[in-house]
Amino acid sequence: MITDAFGQTQEAELVDKIRNSPNFIPELSLVALENEDVLGHILFSRIVIETPKKIPALALAPLAVTPTHQRQGIGSHLVQVGLSRCRELNHSIVVVVGDPRYYKRFGFQNASQFGLHSSLPIPDEAFMVLELKPSALMNINGNVCYPAYFNEV
Repeated sequence: MITDAFGQTQEAELVDKIRNSPNFIPELSLVALENEDVLGHILFSRIVIETPKKIPALALAPLAVTPTHQRQGIGSHLVQVGLSRCRELNHSIVVVVGDPRYYKRFGFQNASQFGLHSSLPIPDEAFMVLELKPSALMNINGNVCYPAYFNEV
């Protein structure tokens, strides 16, 4: 399903690598089903923000919906449910790389506004962050460190 959604295998391979890493959080791997067909998937995994100390955060990656079911609200629902679950599990910060027109509607903002930079070569406008708790990013600036397997996407 993930390969179909992206038209390539890298994102599906990324999911496999995350699932086999200590950064995987089973409760934050969510699937949208219709009958028994998988229509979409979202994954949040552990990353860190390096400042003078390491600040825990989550990476939202990837979000995938089968091509025949895109633009029907499935992805938006997965993001909303996923962010709600992140809050329930007491996480504070989520970062995402994606289309700002899509993710800003969920409250994501340019990470550079908070003094955050990515360890990946990402255009500034596509690198965003969301505070799940008020002021979670207060006085935090530094480098968002993605695990090496993200470099392959």
